[in-house]
Amino acid sequence: MGTAPAQAAATPGKAAPASSQWQGAAFEGDRASLAALAMAGAKVIRVYRESDAWVLDEAHKLGLKVVMGIWLGHPRHGFRLEDDAARAAQERQVSEFVRRYRKHPALLSWGVGNEVETDMPDPAPAWREVDRIAGLVKALDPTHPTLMVVADTSMERLRQLADCCQQVDMLGINIYAGAVFDLPQRLRTAGISKPVVVAELGPLGQWQAGRKPWGAPVELTSSQKAEFFRKALAYLRDQPQIAGVFPFLWGAKQEQTETWHGLLLPDGSQTAMTDALSAAWGKPVATPAPVIRGVGIGRDVFAPGSEVSAGVDAVSAANGPLQTDWKVLAEATDLRLGGDIETAPARIPVKVLQADAASVRFIAPAQPGAYRLFITVRDASGKAATANLPFLVARD
Repeated sequence: MGTAPAQAAATPGKAAPASSQWQGAAFEGDRASLAALAMAGAKVIRVYRESDAWVLDEAHKLGLKVVMGIWLGHPRHGFRLEDDAARAAQERQVSEFVRRYRKHPALLSWGVGNEVETDMPDPAPAWREVDRIAGLVKALDPTHPTLMVVADTSMERLRQLADCCQQVDMLGINIYAGAVFDLPQRLRTAGISKPVVVAELGPLGQWQAGRKPWGAPVELTSSQKAEFFRKALAYLRDQPQIAGVFPFLWGAKQEQTETWHGLLLPDGSQTAMTDALSAAWGKPVATPAPVIRGVGIGRDVFAPGSEVSAGVDAVSAANGPLQTDWKVLAEATDLRLGGDIETAPARIPVKVLQADAASVRFIAPAQPGAYRLFITVRDASGKAATANLPFLVARD
């Protein structure tokens, strides 16, 4: 898909034909991971804030277009929507930014805010400010469409969006797990007619997942996540109202765990999830990532200092050798809303009794508490598969 079809998907007020959907990912990373994203077949990337503006020059070199994020203040972070001075300062900052980059050749669209309404009982005041800023952006740059991005929370809020925000050309929705498969019907029911961008597409989120009795959410393996992306991208490709889809996140991010939302590992290693995206973008990979067929731990609760055993059933595409890294981390406690920055939990040193590519035995931490065993399987090409297993250490 070339630049011209991607631009056509941004036409305000018109549904996008499937062939012109923006294909790419939400991006947070470095130049190497941006280049890898282009190699994977992406044509468009979405970034979130003004500090990401460096990607414009790099994206242009790589033939990518950019949905350039404009970060707006969130009331939950202390931004007061009723404070005229704060709103005026925000307006000045946005104006300066738009004037600086409105003629950049890589610019495709302006992403005005991201889930500004989070944690607000009534989203309307936040959305009015988004609409006001979108109008400012349109006045300064009428050639690039405006996109607002909201969380997918309820039908009631979707109905509110149908009648608000006239300065917003396209509606972006961050959506996770099975809710993506009834999105077109919900848009029709809500009366939303403008083009819609799936601004974040992800598998089961930590707020949706099943939990252990002590509250730890259970994360899918990278192979299970890849299967979700294969199905979701194929489904969305055939939906005429969907103007673009951005899987979340081309990069690595600590959010509940270090692997929950990242399509890449922190060292840049690619996974079955990136393979699924490449295939959907018309560039199937020659060497697929390892597949995890199953994972398990001896039990959920262990006494301090007792023996823990766990295993993984994984296979490489060429039935070649695999190498598995096993590590124990404390369960995350710095948990935030809306993707806010979280502090990574500490790695816990444990005495390893035995470890190979398929199994591990180690001594449980002496300190009672909640932990996770993280499993990273790598093949000879450097691609990886991930899983983790929550467990509890408790005295009888």
